Parts: sequence; structure tokens; C-alpha cells
Amino acid sequence: MPGSSRGARLVAALASALLLFTTAAACGSDDDSDAAAATDRSASANSAFPVTLAHKYGSTTVKSEPKRIVTVGLTDQDAVLALGKVPVGTTEWLGGYKGAIGPWAADKLGGAKAPTVLKDTGTGPQTEKIAALRPDLILAVYGGLTKDQYTTLSKFAPVVAQPKEYNDFGVPWQQQTGIIGKALGQESKAKDLVKGVEGRFAAAAKDNPEFSRSTGVMATPYEGIFVFGSQDPRSRVLSDLGFKLPTDLDKVIGDEFGANISKERTDLLDTDAVVWIVSDTAKDGAKLHKNALYADLDVAKQGREVFVEETADYGNSVSFVSVLSLPYMLERLVPQLAAAVDGDTATKVTEPTS
Repeated sequence: MPGSSRGARLVAALASALLLFTTAAACGSDDDSDAAAATDRSASANSAFPVTLAHKYGSTTVKSEPKRIVTVGLTDQDAVLALGKVPVGTTEWLGGYKGAIGPWAADKLGGAKAPTVLKDTGTGPQTEKIAALRPDLILAVYGGLTKDQYTTLSKFAPVVAQPKEYNDFGVPWQQQTGIIGKALGQESKAKDLVKGVEGRFAAAAKDNPEFSRSTGVMATPYEGIFVFGSQDPRSRVLSDLGFKLPTDLDKVIGDEFGANISKERTDLLDTDAVVWIVSDTAKDGAKLHKNALYADLDVAKQGREVFVEETADYGNSVSFVSVLSLPYMLERLVPQLAAAVDGDTATKVTEPTS
């Protein structure tokens, strides 16, 4: 920008500011009230601090309202956005979204700049890039930080790691939202957000009483057949809708969020509805049915399968399981599940049109 243009704009800005100041001094009360309200809001936000949050590696104290938040947890950005803040950095998981913000959350950006996207290729968070963002809070709630990674990141800002009472990447979305709400000084608003989404689950369960009489499981044809355990957020979606998971599921899965099952345990899939997260609904569906052990199960023979394309927006929302993605997902998943368990084998489980 040429110097003269920049100078003219600066003069205009100063003139406008002087005019506002003079008008405020002359007119008085309305502007004074606005300023007082803004001060009250700021004081109210700051009154929530300091807050201390327990996690897998001890506890972390957030001394004041964070302004520059980096999310290392793969879905933590949605809770931050739902609470009215925009992170300066997010960590990519699904790919394909600017700022790592899914379509279910994009409107929460408003006119703000999209966050810088960081990557974790399996070696841990990009420490130097995180440091360059000058964070005053690092969130790793839906994540799997090691103790060394936590210690390193703590040199740059307070770090809220994954809670110790759940498996890594196993924190329920309700607790995730609550933890982040507390870290941002908005614990009450976080509770309201959770209640709102839980209300959607309750309404879906009430409208579909057959869910509570049905069993279900989430799986994907990854290196054979990979089944998600009860502590995985995807499985909790089914549980929250009223479905019962297979009895031996966690015995087979162990302490992980999911695991590949042996051919001898293909029976775990023989539920009233199995949700398959696949790369291609037609091709992967046909391939699964070529597996004689699976094809012989009633769930396959009776067409009680729900196929979800993993890289579509809908498929991404199924895996994301956040306070913002869940309403988007329920609009699409609930009709498919209802068709799968309606007791009529002639009913086809169709894919959402959008």
C-alpha cells in the first residue's frame, strides 16, 4: 500500500475516533452504559479464572481467559467454536476442510480467519509450528499425547491433555465439551450445549422405540474387519440412541478403542444393525458379501446393514462425534438405522441424498 494512501486512512480513522469521543462526552449516558456493559462482560468472563483441570498427566491451571487457542485434539476445535471462539491452530485428521473445520461447524467461523492447520503424521504434534502460533492454551482432550509430548508442549502454554479415566481417543463428546468449556471459562454454556444435543438423541430414541430393543455395532473393513469398542465415540452414538452393543465386544477389543477381529469372532457382527464405515459403499459392500462367514450372518442376509461413505461429509461427521457434528449426523444416520431395524426385510436402507 502506498504511504500516502495509508496516511489518509490513518487520519480518517483518527478523525472518526475523535468525533466518537466528542459525541460520547456530549451525549453521555447511552455510551456510558454500553461501556459499562462491556466491562461487566469482560469481568464476568475473567471471574471464571483461574481454573484447574485434571487430566492423564496431572493437572493444568488456566490463569486467565485464553485468546490464542491451539487444538491438538483431533475434534476439539468444534467445542471451541461452539463456545464462540476460533482457534488459531487446529490439527488435521480427516483432511479436505479449510482450517480443519467441517461443514457442520463452518458457520461458527463468522468472518474470522480460518485456523492454521497442523499435521500429526504419527510422530506427534508439530511442536515448532505450534510454538510459532504463540498459543496461550493448547487443547489435547480428544487425543493421545504421550507424557514426553505433553511435557514439551507445556513449555509453550498450558496444555489440557486427555482425561485419565478414558482410553486415548476415547473421551465422550459430553465430557470433551465440558472440559473445554471449563478451560475457556464457559462451563455453564458448555452444559447447555450438551443438554441441547442430548435432547436430540432423546427425541430420536423416543421416535424410534425399536432402537432400545435392538443390538448394533460399528465396524470398518480395515485390514480385514475392524470393530469399534464401547469406549469409542462412534459406538457411543449407538448406545446413546438406545442400541445395545454385542455382549463380548470389549472382551475381544480389550483396552483399545477398536481392534481387528479374527474370523472366529465374526459373530460379533450379527446384530440387529451393523454400521459399516467404508471408502466405497457399493464396492466395499459387495466385497464384504464375498466373505462367506459374514454373508451367512442374518444381518447380511436380511439387509440390516447401514453403509456410510467415510470420506463424504456425512461419513466424516460419523467419525467426528462432536457437539457440532452430531446434529448433522443424526439427521442422516437415524433414518438409516430405523430402516434397518423396522422388522421388514423388504425395507431397503438407503443412503442420504446429501
